[in-house]
Amino acid sequence: MERIAVYGAGTIGACQATLVIGNGLPCTVIGHSEEGLARCRAAVSQNWDDLIREGLASEKNKRAAMAALTITNDASLLTGSSFVFEAVSEDREQKCQVFRTIGRYAANNAIIASCTSSIDAEELAAMMKYPERLLIAHPFQPVHMLPLVEVVRHNKTSDETLQRTIALLKRLHRKVVLMNRSVPGFLVNRFAQALFREAIYLIEEGITTAADIDTAVKYAMGMRYSSIGLMEYFDAVGFDLEKRIAENVYPDLCDTKDIQSLVLQGLASRKTGQASGGGFYDWSGKDADDFRYRKQRPYFEGIREWCMPGE
Repeated sequence: MERIAVYGAGTIGACQATLVIGNGLPCTVIGHSEEGLARCRAAVSQNWDDLIREGLASEKNKRAAMAALTITNDASLLTGSSFVFEAVSEDREQKCQVFRTIGRYAANNAIIASCTSSIDAEELAAMMKYPERLLIAHPFQPVHMLPLVEVVRHNKTSDETLQRTIALLKRLHRKVVLMNRSVPGFLVNRFAQALFREAIYLIEEGITTAADIDTAVKYAMGMRYSSIGLMEYFDAVGFDLEKRIAENVYPDLCDTKDIQSLVLQGLASRKTGQASGGGFYDWSGKDADDFRYRKQRPYFEGIREWCMPGE
């Protein structure tokens, strides 16, 4: 069995740890400040409270899971770890330092799975003394709830590293998509950016509103592609009809390569989204707990697959 650690005590690290201990496996989280460790422990505890509220876990499960969790600033506790999720910020210098620290303390055959969402796998591999033991395992937030992980290899990733990573992710009940090389945004963020660009364009042109775009996505696209895949749908419609639709739509799609004016205006006015209280929506009147719940709701059923501790 892999001995699992998470390097990074932020939101991704806390949720990754929740997933590991939620499947009955011990986990060590390495942070860098006492404040960060406290936030991490509180976040993991809140994740369990949400599961308990939904009837998906018990207080007994939570106690057993929290007992399997070590949160520390002492990197020497990586000693013996055979699989490390790297979940620090998207700072190349910091990641390079973290890779060196993991190499100093972790097991000789330890795999490093970077949770990066934007850095090329080849670039990360160049930071490694043993690049064959590195790949990207990019999760999605909330990490412990949303089952998909994008696994990205580079030209030196060994088959053993790939096989061990996929085996562990399946043990954690993750759905894996494999990419043989990096492209900016990997898969999901490429799709998301294409949608964001078109949506912002439609708002800027006065064609519709953010609320109506969200309604269209939630009650058509989101529902459709949650039961059948995007390319399954393309095949179901058929190449002939999709070709005719594309001929009508492609010429009118937004194809800007620049950041759009609505985003730049938001940055200038400091209305930058939920954290600032305003963005495309006025967040001052929104219920933060309700929003957190709605973000998790589609994934609650998958928790029933977990091998809960304390059973």
